[in-house]
Amino acid sequence: MSALEPRVPQRTEPPIPPLQQGGVLGPAYRTLSIGIISVIFLIAFEATAVGTAMPVAARELEGIALYAFAFSAYFTTSLFGMVLSGQWADRQGPLRPLTVGIASFASGLVVSGTAGAMWVFVLGRAVQGFGGGLVIVALYVVVSRAYEERLRPAIMAAFAASWVVPSIVGPLASGTVTEHLGWRWVFLGIPALVVVPLVVALPAIRRTASGPVDPDAPPVAFDRRRIRLALGISLGAGLLQYAAQDLRWLSLLPGVAGAALLVPAVLGLLPRGTYLARRGLPSVVLLRGVAAGSFIAAESFVPLMLVTQRGLSPTLAGFSLALGGVTWAGGSWVQSKGRMAPYRERLMVAGMVMVALAIAAAPAVLIESVPVWTLALAWAVGCLGMGLVIGSTSVLLLKLSAPEEAGANSAALQISDALANVVLLAGGGAAFAALGGGAVGASHALADGASASHPAAFVVVFLPMACVALVGAWVATRLEPAKA
Repeated sequence: MSALEPRVPQRTEPPIPPLQQGGVLGPAYRTLSIGIISVIFLIAFEATAVGTAMPVAARELEGIALYAFAFSAYFTTSLFGMVLSGQWADRQGPLRPLTVGIASFASGLVVSGTAGAMWVFVLGRAVQGFGGGLVIVALYVVVSRAYEERLRPAIMAAFAASWVVPSIVGPLASGTVTEHLGWRWVFLGIPALVVVPLVVALPAIRRTASGPVDPDAPPVAFDRRRIRLALGISLGAGLLQYAAQDLRWLSLLPGVAGAALLVPAVLGLLPRGTYLARRGLPSVVLLRGVAAGSFIAAESFVPLMLVTQRGLSPTLAGFSLALGGVTWAGGSWVQSKGRMAPYRERLMVAGMVMVALAIAAAPAVLIESVPVWTLALAWAVGCLGMGLVIGSTSVLLLKLSAPEEAGANSAALQISDALANVVLLAGGGAAFAALGGGAVGASHALADGASASHPAAFVVVFLPMACVALVGAWVATRLEPAKA
């Protein structure tokens, strides 16, 4: 039986001194919790700030046609980083992949911030994505090793709560900096925040979660087959995304090559039965991808739609999504309550319905008579649903994973997340470009807040993503393992 096959393992406690008193901010956990939450805070601030600056950056670099690629490049390389981090953390502990990941994350921001052409900007996003993939899986391994099972929903809720301040401050700060100093300073200013997690998190992780699960066991070599599959999935996803953005007959060649690399790699890296929605772990992994992919692919186009079609400034366009950070944290807090555990599956079904409704409602703002603030309210509802779903998938994954499998299974969860983002962004970006979306970003459009109307280009992004989210509501009914 492989590490990723569905089963309910006979759990053994990791070799960490038991910490029985207090919550995640109690004396035993306080430093560790603050440290790893600061890492999530950094990632959250980057995501909200960069998303606000992206329309202006793409316009100045004459790369609106590659707008979706600038987002998906991050997810493409993060796929390889996730697999590498899972193996690295299972064998040597999460400290090293976390350190290397933070350094790569910061380096990618610097490359994008100094880019003189769109392809250099995308390259920086790719470097950043590799680092992000290393970091997120390493953090899941830290949670699996250092926290008792009863505290894991709470720390996952704390991860979600760490998005609240960035979601409110990030768009406002990013928009202000973009308008008065230039978009480059949004990218170049964030790496300074790397000092916080390096100083706070790493010493605490070294004390509580470093080293292999069993220090007395002989060292295990990296699984070269999985590394090859990880390279295949990253390269395949990149080729598929390139083909989707180019929209020429000649692009069928990289598209077919990408699919040929991607399909076997996905089948080898995800739990058996994932795309059949088999009960238990496979459906947990599938739901994570369906939820994250549909929501992020839609959200990536919200600021561009508001700037080019409704004439909002980058600040206001980004700030329209700020309320979502609060409701996302609220949803994650709700799922963390112990009394909600028996109703987790129902909460997740309801969450996916909220996501579908929010995405379907978003393009209504293309109608001039519809107030822009209605999108902010709709997106807040969708973020509430995401808080219920994302936090719960993380909790269920760790519940279904033995300690020695936490890295590989966490990597599978994050691969599903990132791969769905790449594939759905590729599809949405292709549809957007095919219906004239590239023309909405002409330089005068973003400078003056006026452009030729291309509402159909946005509608064909949002409505299919709403349908994908509805599929997720069905998958959420299959999360409990099949009874023997």
